[in-house]
Amino acid sequence: MADTDPDELERRIARTRAELAQTVDAIADRVSPKRVAERTVADVKIRAGNFVASVGDALGVTPRPVPYDGEEPDRLWEDERPDMGPVLIAVGAALVVGAAVVLWRRRRNRR
Repeated sequence: MADTDPDELERRIARTRAELAQTVDAIADRVSPKRVAERTVADVKIRAGNFVASVGDALGVTPRPVPYDGEEPDRLWEDERPDMGPVLIAVGAALVVGAAVVLWRRRRNRR
C-alpha cells in the first residue's frame, strides 16, 4: 500500500517544495537581465579577442607570450611591441565605410 503516514507525506512535500524553490531561483538567476548582460559581454570579449588574434595572425603581428618569471608581469612581448596603429585605423575605416553604405542604402530604399 502507498505511504499514508502523514509525517512522511509532509516530509516529502517539504523536500519537493525546497527543490522547486531552488529550481525557480536558478531559472530566475539565469534569465535576469544582469546575468544575460554579463554573459553577453563575456561572449563579445571572447569574440573580439579571437578576431584581433586572427587579424594579428593574418598580418604577422601576433603577440608571443613570455613565461612569467615573477619579475615582469606586464611584459607581453618577447622582442618589441608591433605597431598596431595602422591596423586599428584600417579596421575603423572599414567599419565607418560599411556603416555609411548601410545608411545610404536604407535612405535610398525609403524613397
